Amino acid sequence: MNLTVGQRAPLSNLAIDDTAPIKLKFTRQSPIEMDISCFALDAAGKLINDDYMVFYNQPTSPCGQIKLTHYESQPTANKGIQAEFEVNLSKLAANIDSLFFVLSADTPLNQIQSLEIGIWQQSQKAQAEYQASDFAQQQASMLMQLYRKSGVWRVSNVAQGFNGGLAAIVQHFGGDVEESSPQAAEATVTPVQAKPSLEKVMLDKAPKLVNLAKKATISLEKRQLQQLTAKVALVLDASGSMNRQYKKGRVQEVVNRLLPLAVSFDDDQALDCWAFARDPQYLGEIGLSNYDGFIDNAHGGWRKWALGPRVNNEAEVMKAVTEFYQKDGLDVPVYVLFISDGGVNDNRGITRVMTEAAKLPIFWQFVGLGGRGYGILKKLDDMAGRVIDNCDFFELDNLDNISEEALYENMLEEFPSWLKEAREIGLIAK
Repeated sequence: MNLTVGQRAPLSNLAIDDTAPIKLKFTRQSPIEMDISCFALDAAGKLINDDYMVFYNQPTSPCGQIKLTHYESQPTANKGIQAEFEVNLSKLAANIDSLFFVLSADTPLNQIQSLEIGIWQQSQKAQAEYQASDFAQQQASMLMQLYRKSGVWRVSNVAQGFNGGLAAIVQHFGGDVEESSPQAAEATVTPVQAKPSLEKVMLDKAPKLVNLAKKATISLEKRQLQQLTAKVALVLDASGSMNRQYKKGRVQEVVNRLLPLAVSFDDDQALDCWAFARDPQYLGEIGLSNYDGFIDNAHGGWRKWALGPRVNNEAEVMKAVTEFYQKDGLDVPVYVLFISDGGVNDNRGITRVMTEAAKLPIFWQFVGLGGRGYGILKKLDDMAGRVIDNCDFFELDNLDNISEEALYENMLEEFPSWLKEAREIGLIAK
C-alpha cells in the first residue's frame, strides 16, 4: 500500500500486527548529509524526556522498544538504506502516545533527490515516497507518525515541513537544546506577527480566558497555525440526552475552550454557532463580548431553542452549515467543531452530506461527549468515496477529565494535514 501525504490508516488495515515488532526502513538518494530521528511523545505532543529521542548518537530508547538498528551518515549518489528502526508498539509504556519520525539537515531539504519509507513486518506492508519538490526550502520535515487513537495504533503520512533544523524540532517537541548551538539560536527567532498576540487580545477583552489562550497558543505554534485565517463554527447536539451536559455547564465550557481558536483564526474574532435536535437553529456569532453565559442567554437559553422534538438529526444541521458557508463565499477555510453525545442513526444521510462537503474547504472535527452510539462518526477516518479526508473524530467520557492542553492537541490533530492536502488539490488558495 502506498501512503500518500496526509493519509492515515489503522495498522490492522495494512495487515500489521501491532503486538509484534515493526521495522521502518528509510531509503534515500541524496547529495547532502541528513539526519533521521524518532521522537517518543506523550498525549500533549511533548517528548517523554530527552532519552526518548532515538537517533545516530542515541540508538536505543531507555525501554529498549525503539531501536535504530542501521544507520549510514554519508551522502550517496545512489539509492541506499540510510536508517532502519525497529519498534515494538505493544511493549511501549502507556504514556507514550505516538512516535514521530523526523528528517532534518543543515541545508534546505529540496536538495534531496528522493526518499522512501517502507514499513515492514516479515514483508513490506506499506511505503511512502517523497521527492525534492515535497520539501521546499525547509530544513526539517515531520514525516511519518505512529500513534494511538481510541486504543488502536494507526499510521499517518504527515510530511509537514518545519523551519529550522534538528534543534528546532527538538525544541518544538519540548526537548532541551544546548544554547551554543547555532540552530538553537535560529529556532528561537520568531517571525514578525501579522496578528496581535492571542494572549494580549484575551487580556484586553476577555481576561477570564487568558489561561486558555496560553494553552491554545502552544498548540497553534506547534502546528504553525498562528497566522492562519479561517472561519470557526461550533455545532451543538441539543437532543434530550444532552440535558445533563447543559445543566452541568459543560457545553458552555466547550464554548469557552473553542473561542481562543476562533479569536486567533477569524478576523472578526468570533465563531458561528448552531444547535440541533430534529431541526437545526443558527444561534448567531459568539465573540468576546457575549461568550460568557451564551448557552443560558442566546435565544432565551438552551431550553427554549427552536429545535423541534429533541431527537437526533445530524445530517440536517450538516447541510445547514454547509449551505451557510457556501452562501458566505468560502474565501477562507472553515474549521467546524461538532459536539455529539451519540444516538446517531442516519448513517447514510451523514455519509452523503460529508462526501459532498469534502469538495469544499470545510474541515469537520467531531467530538463525542459522554455518550455512546456514535455510528458513522467513529468510522469517518476510513470512509471511502471522498476527494479528501475532511473530518476526524475523538470521544471524551467527561470534559473535566481532559486537560486543556490535551483537548487542543486532539482538536488540531488532523486539521494541519487537511489544510496541506486541501491546498495541494486546489480547495484552498496557496
